[in-house]
Amino acid sequence: MDNGKLKIGVITGSLRRGSYSRAIANALFELAPEKLELRHVEIGDLPLYNEDLDEENVPEAWVRFRTELDRCDGFIFVTPEYNRSIPAAVKNALDVGSRPYGQNKWDGKPGAIVCATPGSLGAFGAGAALRPPMTFLNIILLQQPEVYISRVHELLDEDGKLVNESTRDFLKSFIEAFEKFAAAIVAIK
Repeated sequence: MDNGKLKIGVITGSLRRGSYSRAIANALFELAPEKLELRHVEIGDLPLYNEDLDEENVPEAWVRFRTELDRCDGFIFVTPEYNRSIPAAVKNALDVGSRPYGQNKWDGKPGAIVCATPGSLGAFGAGAALRPPMTFLNIILLQQPEVYISRVHELLDEDGKLVNESTRDFLKSFIEAFEKFAAAIVAIK
């Protein structure tokens, strides 16, 4: 927090072009309070975690990713639901950021989960699946408000911009609550 702003890494679970999760993440950038500096932290180029690589030849993408995590005061994960769980890329990012053993980049930092899906259950399964590893990694999670966005494709225009006003208002209240929560957690550290 060198310029008075909290540096918040936004990790998007969907890697595809036209990702609904990326569209929601972009809306958070627009709605963020002035005291938050959001930054995308890319996970699509991370090789699958293999402990041997940490001992032999650390992939450049891992070095980049871990350095970016070090520069963040907290994290927001924006994810779809895949098969009642999280995308493999999200779990891999958690693993890469938590290793090598004893060098957990997530430890003690504030976090939040935003779930979005074109389905009707709001990607609840993804949120439920993401909480246990985040808790184990000591990411201190915002409990309320929870964010489960159903039928997300109906809330976006043809350019992927969030146009539904009630959803924008809700996300604004979420990001404002996260700013207060994250500031309190960082102040304690």
